[in-house]
Amino acid sequence: MYRIAMAVLLLGLAGNASAQNYYAPPPPAPQAANVRFGWAEVLRVDPVYAPVAQPPQQACYPQTVRREGNDRTGGTVLGAIVGGVLGNTVGKGDGRKAATVAGAVVGGAIGNRVSAAHDQPLVSQQTVCRPVDNYAPQQQIVAYDVEYRYRGDVYMSRLPYDPGERLRIRVTIAPAD
Repeated sequence: MYRIAMAVLLLGLAGNASAQNYYAPPPPAPQAANVRFGWAEVLRVDPVYAPVAQPPQQACYPQTVRREGNDRTGGTVLGAIVGGVLGNTVGKGDGRKAATVAGAVVGGAIGNRVSAAHDQPLVSQQTVCRPVDNYAPQQQIVAYDVEYRYRGDVYMSRLPYDPGERLRIRVTIAPAD
């Protein structure tokens, strides 16, 4: 069953492929009359440079960042609550209120000191980048000015490549009038 289904599928694809329009490539262009090719001796090749656009340059380096953990609010509040609760268990009447307030003040101070004793600075490593302005712009060769000699006459052309010692040229002969 699988082979039959595969055969039907392949036949269907083959039918679609043959239905497409294929065009023959165009015939080669006829050679122009009075045109021939020759070789010229290269006398000089000068590269032509142009600046290349570059993204902004950056100098990056690692930097250690140290931040003190100054937030002692949690220790102060916790100490004040514990001190207030302990002060509330002492005394009667107005003495109990005074003991609660005094316990909260003393507990808050103790909680603040305990929190400060356990503070440790936070140390982390960060990468810091700064723009650099003193870089030399890059130059790229974009063409070559070529001086060459053909049959005793010297010519000059700008080419996208370095031709080497010889340059293939096309010579066209046409009436001057």
